[in-house]
Amino acid sequence: PDMQYSCAYFPTGKETLREAQIAKKRHIAAKLRLEPGMKVLDIGCGWGGMALYLAAVCDVEVTGVTLAREQLEVARARAKAAGLEHRAKFELMDYRDVTERFDRVVSVGMLEHVGAGHLAEYFAKVRDRLADDGVALIHTISTMTPPTATGPFLRKYIFPGGYTPALSECARAVEKAGLWSLDVEVWRMHYGRTLRAWRMAFEARRAEVEEMYDPRFARMWEFYLAGCECAFDYG
Repeated sequence: PDMQYSCAYFPTGKETLREAQIAKKRHIAAKLRLEPGMKVLDIGCGWGGMALYLAAVCDVEVTGVTLAREQLEVARARAKAAGLEHRAKFELMDYRDVTERFDRVVSVGMLEHVGAGHLAEYFAKVRDRLADDGVALIHTISTMTPPTATGPFLRKYIFPGGYTPALSECARAVEKAGLWSLDVEVWRMHYGRTLRAWRMAFEARRAEVEEMYDPRFARMWEFYLAGCECAFDYG
């Protein structure tokens, strides 16, 4: 319902997708150790779900940035409908153009779109946007292997320009930026469960998808969801 398009969190494994996405947002909020009145930057805010949750539950001021006009319009409309437009603001902006400093930086599912050649630039920008005692939480898909090219299917059909960085690449960029890695969690099996839930929801409404697009698109999407589910579960 919140249109979260990233890994959900299943603490017991029995949660619904909705419950698991709420658990993910709650977990992120707790790790950020938010206090009322803090200023938070959400890099790649998507449809606004993370920013709206933090603004509502943690009483903080969130600025979300996105490059998608459709996401911007939806996020702003959702903020207004929830009465949170004074605490959750959204801008159509490249994260590199942000100049303000924040107590916290959060980014969920955006690092995969930065590109292999821009990881150092990304983490340097995160550093520059943080207050002296600030904390950042970056949530990204990674790979089990050393750095390697994106698979041809995903590169051509799903995420042109996308790249899942290895943990070693991220660690190097974090160190180069002068940031400290205080905590790392790996959620491989959680993403497998998330993809399984997405695939089942997709199959339940497949006829609608085929009517919107065509059977070929539906086959491609099924292969994408199933293939990624297997990759997370079995490597």
